[in-house]
Amino acid sequence: MTHAPAGARPLLCVCARPQTEAAEAEYRSFLEAAQLPEPMLHAHDLVHDPLPAGVFDTYSGFVIGGSPFNVADPETSKTQSQRRMESELEQIAARAADGATAALFTCYGIGIVTRMLGGAVTRAYPEATGPASVELTADGADDPVFADLPPRFTALTAHKEGTGEAPPGAVLLARNDACPVQAYRVGTTLYATQFHPEPTAQAFIDRMQVYRNDGYFDVEQFEQIAERVRATPLTEPPRAVRAFAALAL
Repeated sequence: MTHAPAGARPLLCVCARPQTEAAEAEYRSFLEAAQLPEPMLHAHDLVHDPLPAGVFDTYSGFVIGGSPFNVADPETSKTQSQRRMESELEQIAARAADGATAALFTCYGIGIVTRMLGGAVTRAYPEATGPASVELTADGADDPVFADLPPRFTALTAHKEGTGEAPPGAVLLARNDACPVQAYRVGTTLYATQFHPEPTAQAFIDRMQVYRNDGYFDVEQFEQIAERVRATPLTEPPRAVRAFAALAL
């Protein structure tokens, strides 16, 4: 169990998924990965409800998960809800970059941070749904959130967009060949990962079921991908979630 100092404010899991089932499951995955009791990790549905007033005074930090939305899509194709949500996520990222709060953005979330920092988010760096090998950089090996991970580990990916280099002001922490930016840090309290650090194999397969018709993979390959996921050891990525929670609290 992650230790929370006496009197610590909880973290907030900000859900960017329109599908309620997937959003609730993602929250449970972050809760399990962080090894926090429920009172120390709250959930907020940002798709349907704006950030509440006083949110930065109420919570010590934020974790932001994935979404079927894409940052790189033309603004004219985005709904008003998506544009509002992206603006509010940028508010969290900006405060974390300034050290005023702590935040961990994952998958879809890394695109939000990259764009805010002036980096390029494009469709040039997608990754297939399933296990991917990720390698720490020298800075990653020395980072307080990533230092406990081995030099190379396996994580789960499923995304249609990415970035080829860390954005201005970011320190690259992890990479691979398919998507060169897998994780970075800005300042001391803003983290972003392209891979999903939180789900168990079964949680990821359940998520695949929700998005099986959204173009992330060939539907006919569902069982083969699921078998690869089941056979993959996923002990390392959650270590980063736990380390972030400890840092934020």
